[in-house]
Formats: sequence, C-alpha cells, structure tokens
Amino acid sequence: MSIGITGTGSYIPSLVTKNSDFEEHDFLNTDGTAFKQGNDIIIHKFKSITGISERRYAKNELNTSQLAFFASEKAISDAKINKEEIDYIIVAHNFGDVTYGKCQGDTLPSLATRVKQQLQIKNPKCVAYDLLFGCPGWIEGVIQANAFIKSGIAKKCLVIGAETLSRVVDPHDRDSMIYSDGAGATIIEAKEGTGEILAHNSATYANEEAFFLFFGESYSNTTEDDRRYIKMHGRKIYEFAVTHVPQAMKDCLSQSGVPINEVKKIFIHQANEKMDEAIVKRFYKLYDMDMPDGIMPMSIEKLGNSSVATIPTLLDIVRNGKMENQSIAKGDVVLFASVGAGMNINAIVYRV
Repeated sequence: MSIGITGTGSYIPSLVTKNSDFEEHDFLNTDGTAFKQGNDIIIHKFKSITGISERRYAKNELNTSQLAFFASEKAISDAKINKEEIDYIIVAHNFGDVTYGKCQGDTLPSLATRVKQQLQIKNPKCVAYDLLFGCPGWIEGVIQANAFIKSGIAKKCLVIGAETLSRVVDPHDRDSMIYSDGAGATIIEAKEGTGEILAHNSATYANEEAFFLFFGESYSNTTEDDRRYIKMHGRKIYEFAVTHVPQAMKDCLSQSGVPINEVKKIFIHQANEKMDEAIVKRFYKLYDMDMPDGIMPMSIEKLGNSSVATIPTLLDIVRNGKMENQSIAKGDVVLFASVGAGMNINAIVYRV
C-alpha cells in the first residue's frame, strides 16, 4: 500500500488586480525617495522579470482560514473520504488571519483549528495544527503527513497551503505587485493503487540568509501608521535560489532512484518566472541537458505569488485539466520544489 495524494482542491479568489491598477501608486526606494522612472516603466520592468500580468485578491470579508476551508471542502470531495476519518489537518501559512484593514495577524486559535471547526469535524482525534515554513510550507506539510502515515499513527491527512498576502504588503514598495491570495489543499493517505512519495529533501539556511525575507516598516517616511509589512532582499533571494535549489532537486531525485528522463513535470513554487526558469535550467544543466519544453507549468502570470498556496493550487489546476497544454497521468513522475523564508528549501519526487 502506497502513500499518495488522493484528492486536491483550490480556492482562487474572484477579485482580479491587473498591473495597470498600480499605475497611480506612489512607489518609493528603501530610503523613502522617489524613483526616477515613472510607474509605467516600473510596471513594464516588473512584468518582464516576474511574468505577472495580474493577481487575485480575496474579498474583504474573507480571511485566510476561510480560503483554506473552501479548498479543503473540494479536496475532501475529490478524495471521496469521510471527513471524520481525517487524522491530521496541517495548515501552512505565514501571517495567520489578517482581517482586511487591520495590522495584526490572528493565530489564536490556529488556522488549522478554524478549518476543522468550519468543516464541522467532530472527531477530537483529528489533530489540527499550523506550520510556519515560508513558501515551502505546503511541501513540508506533505512530508510530515507522509511521516505520520508511515509511522502508523495516521491514515488520512489534510494538508493545506493558504495565504492573504495582499493584506501585508506596503503600497509604497514595488515588490507589493508580486503578492496575491489563494489556497490549495490535498488529501494524503495510504491507499492501494494511489500515487507514491518516492523521496523528499529539506534544508534550512539560517545564518546570513535568515532575514532575506522579513517583516519591516513602510518605505514612506511620512506615514504615521506603525504597521509592518512583508519585505525581501530580492537580489539575494534570487542568487540563493538559483545556487541552492537545483542541487537540492538533484539530491532528491538521486535519492528516489528515478532517472532524470522519466520526470514528466516540475511543480515549482510560483515565485518569479525568471527565477523559476533559471532554477529549472540549472537543474537540467547538472545532467548536461537542456530544459525540456513544457516541463514546468506556470500559473504566476494570472495568479501571482500566493506563497504556500502556489504549488497545491497549480497541482489542482493541472490535475483537473484546467491549464492548456499541461496534464499529468497515472504513473507519471513529477517533482515538487520550493524555496522561501528561512531560508528554507524542499523537494518531493512523486509518482502520480
């Protein structure tokens, strides 16, 4: 009996924010001074680097835990399981429930507890907890679920990645255009004839890399608001990712024993189109190969970067035939990989 993904679900918010919606923003340098270029040039450069044309934001009345709940309902239905048989609910996020217009994240009770309550699961043996691991949180949750099931203490786990990053972005920071909202959920269980996790690999670099992503003040020197926002050292993250992620992916694939030419798809965290392409190209370069056409499904152009939600959402879209020229079939080997705050890296080799 193998341990695999038996159900997927996603919630893609309905509010579309296009790049043109940022044309009137007052973007500033880190020291609070104005850019020399106009917003039209800033936005054009942003699109050419990140690949993002638009992103999705949650409606004001919805919070992260509610997006997670919506995605979970779909995953449970897709897996055709009894929700009372779920042993663990693991919710990966970064900022908790951030009520629209407020400056505090709410994690008491945990988002996983809130999802369990919204699902109306009565079983007290269904353990619900949150996972903070940056953007690689969903993958790490799957790794933990796999370990629980392997050890015999669980049979079915619900692993969710959800975020509302639109509520923790500085309107004066051009990087705010990257972030978006969304949720993706998966059921992981031991079941005859299902997929199989063949190998996994995780690492944390926490010396000079620890604060490449951080919570910081607004770039505006005139604001009286003391709230803090998600900030990043973009160039350092890019250099870190393209240096370390390809080797982590190769190590994971080597551990699985699967030859590189059997990998059908790579589901990589939708962080930045150019960065993702550079990572995958360098991964194949380690095998003296060119990156195959169509190997890397991308959703970032329309959905932006929703952190922990990007990979499970992308998986659900492809798995259900909702992305043109992208599909996976029974028996295909796919590679999941992510990088994010910590700095954390992880990967999974998975046979569908």
